[in-house]
Amino acid sequence: MSIDNEVYQPINCDDYDSLELACQRHLHLHLQLRDGEIFNGKANKLILRKKIEYLLMDSNEGSREFRLDYIISFSNPEIGTIVIEHSS
Repeated sequence: MSIDNEVYQPINCDDYDSLELACQRHLHLHLQLRDGEIFNGKANKLILRKKIEYLLMDSNEGSREFRLDYIISFSNPEIGTIVIEHSS
């Protein structure tokens, strides 16, 4: 089953706020994703599309978007490592 067909699970508000801060400061983030992929890039913005939240990031390879519930953790020296928790 594709991740796009899975029911979206909102993330914890504190984790969302940390991502929002990273976007405002255009911080370089190290993402760990559910499928084991590691992605490094600059946080750009958070968007909502069809009731699903996404993080838009820029890298040397171009722009990508990630469903927030697909991110296991993100880190940056300024904010540390944040492990995503899902809202109840």
